[in-house]
Amino acid sequence: MAEPHIPVSINHLSCPICTNLLRSPTTIPCGHNFCRDCIEGCWGAEQRDVSCPECLQTFPSRPCLIRNTTLAEMVRDTETGPNRKRKEEESAEAQLKRGRSSAGMSGNTLCWRHNKPLDVYCYTDWKIICADCAAARHSGHTFGLVMKERERKQNELKILQTKLRETLQEQQKQQQNMKKKFNQIEKEAKKTKDDCETVIVEVIDCIQRHCLSVRKLVEDQAKAAAAQINVALEDLEMKIEEKKKMHDELNLLAQSDNSVVFLQEWPSMQSHCEKVLLLSCNESSEDQRSQFEVTKRAIEQIGRKLEDFCHQQFASISQICKDDQEEPVRERNMEDQQQQWESSDAWTGEGCKENVEPTTREDFLQYACDLSLDPKTAHKDLIISAEDKKVMRLSGDRYQTPASLHPGRFIHRYQLLCREGLQAERCYYEVELEGDKAEIALAYKGIDKKSSMKKSAFGANENSWSLDVSQSYSVSHRSNSVELTQERRGKKIGVYLKFKEGTLSFYEVSDSMKFLYKVETQFTEPLYPGFWLDNKCSIRICDLKQHKQ
Repeated sequence: MAEPHIPVSINHLSCPICTNLLRSPTTIPCGHNFCRDCIEGCWGAEQRDVSCPECLQTFPSRPCLIRNTTLAEMVRDTETGPNRKRKEEESAEAQLKRGRSSAGMSGNTLCWRHNKPLDVYCYTDWKIICADCAAARHSGHTFGLVMKERERKQNELKILQTKLRETLQEQQKQQQNMKKKFNQIEKEAKKTKDDCETVIVEVIDCIQRHCLSVRKLVEDQAKAAAAQINVALEDLEMKIEEKKKMHDELNLLAQSDNSVVFLQEWPSMQSHCEKVLLLSCNESSEDQRSQFEVTKRAIEQIGRKLEDFCHQQFASISQICKDDQEEPVRERNMEDQQQQWESSDAWTGEGCKENVEPTTREDFLQYACDLSLDPKTAHKDLIISAEDKKVMRLSGDRYQTPASLHPGRFIHRYQLLCREGLQAERCYYEVELEGDKAEIALAYKGIDKKSSMKKSAFGANENSWSLDVSQSYSVSHRSNSVELTQERRGKKIGVYLKFKEGTLSFYEVSDSMKFLYKVETQFTEPLYPGFWLDNKCSIRICDLKQHKQ
């Protein structure tokens, strides 16, 4: 039985790239067919994110090309079939589809087949053709005159132009309104900023006045405590003199060669010595510093409550402003906002949670950690002590030690790191500074040590935080510096790290802990203490092991 003949358009067997009959036809995953050489030439050497030239579908990886046997046989039958001539004409028409039709749009008004005027418009195929083409190739289609169709399309174009013009005018008007709003926002923002700063400055002035009153209170306490200490000191000096005298008498007795005299004198000497020792145990155990501790804890409690209050209220303001931005249609009443703020627990202190935080130096010392300097990271002009606890910088060239040639050292910055990376829940250490200027920092191990650019300096990148010490203090991170109002009064600095909570606090250490600044962030890897030293400056890591409980 003869196989049934299924008519297939020549266009279906043509390659969309070369417009010829398919050669070695291959089908890609989207279903379109191409000559193998054409699609490979189109994709070139790309192995990822290739796309179909026909439907523009993108494939993450280059598909494997497999020959479509069925299409190959259909192409072969087409080339050898009885209608080959007609199909060749259709192929030629497909090949000239882009070139010939576009030529008509560029000004050619004659049919390329019959050399007759293109005055017929086929509504079925949306083509401009001549009368012979309409009779021979567009049988049964709907036709019209080109001029009539031009008039209709011209009217559509005018309508579209009108809509476009109206839309453009409306958007230009919106643009002008937005520019006006932009200027208004800048003016209002400046006014609001100035008003807020005025209020905050007044609050700061109030706190400073209270600070002066507290300072006067502490000075009065110090005078009273000093008077009591002076009395106790005079008594102690008398006891010391008596003990020295007793010590000398015991030495004379011990050096005596006469045993009889020694044994005769010893009972009375022993009795007198025991009485002196007994008197030394009756000293008053009253700690004059307790009154300072009470005052300090009270002020610290006030400070924590103020800090918590500010955090909560400013967070509330930020949230309300965010809600207004997300819901611009809803009108919020400022009186309602104020009532919401005033009803907050923070106003009554109920929202302030008591965090168990160290306040005295003894409290901080229970989190003391042991540190040592790493000579392999030190700049060549930095001298480190034998026990790796002290570093100093001297001017001028000096002999390069093997450690100063280590590839992990800082090349252009007078900096170094410690060996220990800190990531415990709480860590505390102290350093003593001699000199005019230095930086006390914590940094990730991967901080840039080679560059001569500013990014290798502590506090000038995202990998380090630095307390800059001179006549005053400032804190730096990512080249953003915060100038502190406190003046430098001591040599010793305490660093308190809460790794998991992401807080880093600096203190000036003397008889008390003077808070300087707290950094709040999120640490992603261990932090290594580091230092930068100015000329003729030294830093010593304090030994806190004997204090740690």
